[in-house]
Amino acid sequence: MSKARTRREDRPEIILDAAERLVRRSGTRTLTIDAVAAEASLSKGGVLHHYASKDALISALADRKVARMEAEIAAAEAQQSPGPAAVPLAMIAHARRTYAEEDGFPRALLLATAESPDICSGFGTFLKSRLATMEAVAQSPGEGRVLLFAILGLMLSRTLGFHSLEDDELDSTFDALERAARTLPGA
Repeated sequence: MSKARTRREDRPEIILDAAERLVRRSGTRTLTIDAVAAEASLSKGGVLHHYASKDALISALADRKVARMEAEIAAAEAQQSPGPAAVPLAMIAHARRTYAEEDGFPRALLLATAESPDICSGFGTFLKSRLATMEAVAQSPGEGRVLLFAILGLMLSRTLGFHSLEDDELDSTFDALERAARTLPGA
């Protein structure tokens, strides 16, 4: 396969990688098609060929992040003992592992939803699916929601800079979430 063909096939990922670097450096407000093109060493037309607008580009970034997150949680779930607690324990394991990562779910992408709520629609779909799964394994109504929203609240609070727990506080918080997950019936 020729180098040009490979490069052409890789362009959407090259563009998203460049946009991701720009978002990490300066957020989405200064993200432009021109800036992404320069960062990716492509023409503006090359970027627009794959992503017709800034919103389309940001949406693709969010979708890629959600896909990665889903894959990571599925891998964590595969490492759990089978049973009702597997799903919440996988979510907790993923949150524990990614809590301190700078590129968790980037703050800039979350803030971009204020301007364009549909940008993170894939994340909303993911949450609805996880909520339904966690509610299905819960012993009583609301248990699954409590676990999911506790995990989500912890991650969003950190992502948005509302707090950053010390290691001992973080460990005890995740330990408490794991204990709650293990109380599900059949766990």
